[in-house]
Amino acid sequence: MLTLTKMDAAAKAAAQKYDRKKPLLAEIIRHEPLTRPSSNKDTRHFVFSIKGSGMTYTPGDSLAIFARNPPALVEELVRLLGFDSGAFREALTRQFILNRANRKVLVGLSERIPQGEQRNRISEILNNDEVCREYLYTRDYIDVLTEFDEGRFESAKAFLAQLSPIPPRLYSIASSLDAHPDEVHLCVGIVRYETHGRKRSGLATGFLADEAKLQVRDIPIYVQEARHFHLPGDSARDIIMIGPGTGVAPFRAFLEQRILEGAKGRHWLFFGEQHRATDYLYGEEFDRWQKAGQLHRLDLAFSRDQTEKIYVQTRMQEQARDIWDWLQGGAYLYVCGDAKRMAKDVHQTLIDIARDQGAMAADAASVYINDTLMKKERRYLRDVY
Repeated sequence: MLTLTKMDAAAKAAAQKYDRKKPLLAEIIRHEPLTRPSSNKDTRHFVFSIKGSGMTYTPGDSLAIFARNPPALVEELVRLLGFDSGAFREALTRQFILNRANRKVLVGLSERIPQGEQRNRISEILNNDEVCREYLYTRDYIDVLTEFDEGRFESAKAFLAQLSPIPPRLYSIASSLDAHPDEVHLCVGIVRYETHGRKRSGLATGFLADEAKLQVRDIPIYVQEARHFHLPGDSARDIIMIGPGTGVAPFRAFLEQRILEGAKGRHWLFFGEQHRATDYLYGEEFDRWQKAGQLHRLDLAFSRDQTEKIYVQTRMQEQARDIWDWLQGGAYLYVCGDAKRMAKDVHQTLIDIARDQGAMAADAASVYINDTLMKKERRYLRDVY
């Protein structure tokens, strides 16, 4: 069987006819929780049908989704602005980001507010970049229009001119197309929070969880091909995968693909979350693969299951000698997930492992990880966000 990992670039390019300008209208056919009700998080598994579309993807690629704004948010903006038309509602729903205000709308309001207290307040915000960033970080247009209600836009067109377009939201694909023909699977953490007295949700995650209808082919999607974040061309190579939380998504796809192909290389997964009982994403599958000898090593880090917090980098430190041995044997190492903290900590842990297990000076260990492994050999690959 010809697998996607062996499919040449020209054939894949010919098959891929959807992009940002011309997305496929797809449907969600299944949608189920991955976390249990008592979890502090809400992580879900979504299955999109791409049957009959000709769309293809390779493990490591991402699915781009164009989300829509919730009707309640749109209706409140229509009420505040006073522009009641179907075209205006449609534009607010499908074209522009509404869940976070931008600086441009503050400038637009400042030009329309008469002299007085509100004009002075908005000027103070705009004249200090740090204050402006902090102000906008937790506010949407309802917050801003309510606070600065003396500013009135003269037309729907004038207000829309201040807004930023909705960009596609990229999610690492959590499935192998060979294992799930005609489907794309996603692992999505639903973002919910409360600020300034109102409950909010992430634009894309709120859309998927609350607004998207099952069996309705109206969600614009396309595949964003990964440049380097793919399985080794040689399936005999070992792979080490580090993916806490929803960062585990591409590694489910990697494992499905390699198991289906009968890869000779070994598989080692590091996964972390808060609690094993409620947050072990795809745990039944990973445990089954490990029992069958298809997932050769599985290191779990549930940070809140004990007094001392344990993370994936903690487990890496515990397994430093074996990680080094795998890397010296030609293994590929992948990291997916949070760029701000996890990926940085994992990166430093790898440098520490090279220093301690490779008997290297600190500078030499850094060069080995940053240059040799990442750039020259390209065996240390990251998909972080």
